[in-house]
Parts: sequence; structure tokens; C-alpha cells
Amino acid sequence: MQAADLQPIRAEDQTQSASDLFLIFAGANIVATTLQVGATLAGSFGLRPAMAIIAAGAVIGAALVAVLAPLGPRLRVPSIIACRAPLGFSGASTLAWMLVITNFAWIALNNVIAASICASLWGGPPSIRVWAVGLGLIATVIVSGGPRLVGRTDRVAVPLLFVSGIVLTIACLQAQLPAETATVAPASQWMRGLDITAGYQVTWLLMFADYTRYNRSGRAAGVAVFLGLALTALWFMPIGFVAARLAGSDDPGAMIAALGVGWWGALLMSLATLTTNFVNIYMSALALKSLRSSVGDQMSVWLIGGIGAALSLLSTVWIARFADFTILLAGLLVPVGGILLAHNFVLGRRVVIDELYNRRGRYARHGGWSIAGLTAWIAGAIVFYASSAIGGVLPSLVVTIIVYAVVERYRA
Repeated sequence: MQAADLQPIRAEDQTQSASDLFLIFAGANIVATTLQVGATLAGSFGLRPAMAIIAAGAVIGAALVAVLAPLGPRLRVPSIIACRAPLGFSGASTLAWMLVITNFAWIALNNVIAASICASLWGGPPSIRVWAVGLGLIATVIVSGGPRLVGRTDRVAVPLLFVSGIVLTIACLQAQLPAETATVAPASQWMRGLDITAGYQVTWLLMFADYTRYNRSGRAAGVAVFLGLALTALWFMPIGFVAARLAGSDDPGAMIAALGVGWWGALLMSLATLTTNFVNIYMSALALKSLRSSVGDQMSVWLIGGIGAALSLLSTVWIARFADFTILLAGLLVPVGGILLAHNFVLGRRVVIDELYNRRGRYARHGGWSIAGLTAWIAGAIVFYASSAIGGVLPSLVVTIIVYAVVERYRA
């Protein structure tokens, strides 16, 4: 298997186990940004309301990604290629550019969080840049070895992350949280919290086929994806909430210090940077190749990983705007999930694999735009942002599915 191969894989290459797929998604979600989601709730909610929001959001978001996971084994193509059927070539290209650009921010954010924590224990502030670039380059080297090397690495890294997570959990259970005030958050604040928690899970949506295509069973792939995302979110978001309450801050370094876990916290952050950036680099490399087919597999991986590592030096602003960034992405990606659901499951449209690569075929008509896909995408995004007071995820999903189904049937 190549590092960033856009072509359909052969049926005989679908040898990845469900456990390896689970480890890839679990490893991607056991990361500082998952802790950060819980931390965003610490200033507005008490413990019980926050846990309810986390539970609902983690399950809803993971379920949307998991429902799409069987498309990987069925189509055997990367996610960005599969999106050409409901969105058209131009629509999928727009999505690819969005994925590449936003993943630079995710890669850099993960690197700088891990670097700041590692530097607090080893090397001090002057070493932050070295840590950030070094961690970014290590992840790039592993991704350049292809999905099998990523899977082998996760077999070692993810169990270690679970051990570190247990240490963090024990620290949370032993901690004495500050007294809670009697104030009750307004309904709009609850819905914003739900959009953040569910939306964060949805940011993994465009990974629905990239790794699952190496599995033979669609059902097993869906279960593995759901458990990998849901269980880790249900575990790590509460840790982030407790750590932020203890620290009185959502700064990652302060949160880890407040838990008093020392080098275990640094180990978690550095390993988590590797495992989550595996998938960030891989998804972006595939998206880049879909835009510029002349770029080689290794070149695309190293270009994405290298730029992400370089931007690590400038990305601290994203920590402060993490919640806004998450909601922005969710508003763009939730409608994409609805479009994929409508096309592949509600309408049951047959996807012609050869046509996904034919730039003059059925998916390239109308300037490469799917009228139904574009209309539904715009409608879903508008509904997401306009319905923030009641929660944008579910209304956006419903409206997107209805609009796509109606327009597609009318045009057919």
C-alpha cells in the first residue's frame, strides 16, 4: 500500500483488521484537542451538565462518521474521491482545498500543544520550537511509510496512550474540584456546548473511507469507527473539563500541571500528537493529490507534514479560538455528511467507480458541480449557523438530506 494512493484498492488488499481500524481512530482522538473540548465547557457548566453535553455530543458526532464508514469497504476509494459522486469534481475539489488548509491548522495546533508541555519538563521555553518541529517531522516519517506502518505504530502507541489516560483519570478522581456556583446556563449555551462536542467528532468525517477501505466488512468498520471515536471522547473530554476547572484555565500546559502527572502528561501529549497527526497528514496528502495528481505520494506527505511542522511555530492563536474554529468546521462538514447519507443511503444511488476518475464523465457535468450537492451544502451550512440557539448539528443534517434528495430527484 502506498502512502497516499488515490486509486481504488484491490479486494485482496482489504486485509486490515477491525482492531487496527479501531486503534487508528482511537489514536487520532486521544489527543490534547479532545481534552480541549471538555475544557471549553468548564467556564459555563457544572460537572453534571457538562457530562450530559459531552455524552450526547460524543455519541451523535461519532455516529455520523460511523454511519458513513461502510462506504470505504464498498467503494474501496479514498473519502475525497468518493465525494465526487454527490458533489461533482469541482465540489470535491473545493472540499479538498478546505481539508488541506484546515488540516494545516490542526497539525500545527497539535504540535505546539505537545511542544509547550514537553518543553516545560525538558529544555524550557527555548526548546519549544525544536519540540514542535521534531514531533511534526516524526509523524511525517511514519505516515510516509503508508497505512500499514501507521497501523503497526498505533499498536504500540495507542496502548501506551491508554495507560497514560488511566494515570490522568486517577488524577482527576483524586482531585478536589472548586465549589460550583448555583447559576444555570441558558439553553443557547447548552446548544453551543452540544455543537462543540458533536462538531469536534464530525471534524473526522472526511476520514470515513481513507482507512476503512482497507477493511473487508463494512459493518465491522462502522463499529470500529464508532467505538474508536465515541469511547475516547467519552473518556478524554471529561478529563479536559476537570483539568480546566482545577487549573482555572483552558491552557493545556496549565491543565496538565494542575493534574500533577508530570512526565506522564508530556508522554501523553507527544504520543497523541503523533497518532492524531498520522491521520491529519494522510487525509491532507490524499486531498492534495486529488487536486494535483502530478504530485507524488511521498512528496504530498512530506509537503503536508513539513508545512504543518513549520506552522507549529505560529499557531498558538488557535488555542484561544479553539471553540470557534471547531464550530466553523462543523458548519461546513455536517452538511457534507448529510449529502453523503442522502446520496448513498436515502436515495441509494449507484456509484460508478470508473466515473469518479473520469474528468469528462457524469460527475464532471455542469462545470464539475452537482446542482443538488451545491444547493444542499449551502442550505445545510446556513441552517447550522442560523440555528445556533437551538443547536445546529441535527437541524443542518435534516435540512441537507431533504434538500439534496428533493433536488436530485427533481433533476433526475
